[in-house]
Amino acid sequence: MISATRRLALVGLLALAACSKPAAKTTEAPEPTEVTFSILSTENAQTQMKDWGPFLKDMETATGLKVKPFFGSNYTGIIEAMRFKQTDLGWFSNNSGLEAVRRAGGEVFARTADPNGHDGYQSVLIVKKGSGITLDKVLSCDKTLNFGMGDPKSTSGTLAPMTYLFAPRDIDPTRCFKTVRSANHESNLFAVGSGVLDAATNNTESIARLAMQDSAMARRTMGAIDVIWTSPTIPEDPMIWRKDLDPRTKAKISKFFFSYGVGDGDEAKRQRAILARILTAPFKHADDSHLIPVREMEATNNLIEAKNKGDAAEIAAAQKALAEVQAERAALEKKG
Repeated sequence: MISATRRLALVGLLALAACSKPAAKTTEAPEPTEVTFSILSTENAQTQMKDWGPFLKDMETATGLKVKPFFGSNYTGIIEAMRFKQTDLGWFSNNSGLEAVRRAGGEVFARTADPNGHDGYQSVLIVKKGSGITLDKVLSCDKTLNFGMGDPKSTSGTLAPMTYLFAPRDIDPTRCFKTVRSANHESNLFAVGSGVLDAATNNTESIARLAMQDSAMARRTMGAIDVIWTSPTIPEDPMIWRKDLDPRTKAKISKFFFSYGVGDGDEAKRQRAILARILTAPFKHADDSHLIPVREMEATNNLIEAKNKGDAAEIAAAQKALAEVQAERAALEKKG
């Protein structure tokens, strides 16, 4: 048997050994050296790279990160890319941005700002100039027109015209027109301008972007389209990053975004000229509450569709959802 004295000595030696054992080292994950920046597909990739390239290059210089562009073939593509961590941040429409926040781990951190001081933009309906096609003709649903919608996740190309124009009149575009095709805004502009489509949805920003293009096709198209319907104002587009992005990377990106084009001097003027190419003034701070108006549009559209179907359960659910988002908006407006 071990005596009490020897037992106490042994306990002491074990305790001393435990105290003298070097503490386990904690290793911090290495900071990322590159990020992938997604750009929503409102125009073709070549046009977008021409507009966004100088901005992304300045982002590389300022942050020390390699910035790789990602052009999705459609809005769903950039949502899925963020969902599977193939992209880290990017420019989204409000509707696609809402989906990125809901199911792709996205988080709003900034928003664009109109260079002319208008806080927002509008969805529009365009026709070929001189065609004689009026809004009443479009809404007559006589199945004689070839019609162009935006991407299904486009705010101005699909959600806004459905919410403000078609759904209140119980119009389903797929049953209203001779043909319906979905395409990006630039393709729809060219298609209407050339007479391939009789009418299409679009937005004021894409038309302004087309007007800036120095090409014969752009000039012909601008002179060949008329706007026959304009929506209420839609909030500016959100910039979204992955919520789980490294905090050190977020800090670098945030510093760049909110200082870019700010202030006086030649460098700030140069930066603002680059921003003008992508139709924004210096970026503004934002968070997920920026998406409340588009959630309200979505809920309104769902309620209209439920009423058109006459489904009592769907109507009740849609009314509840709309009331909830309207309460959120009221609370936000009251707060400031």
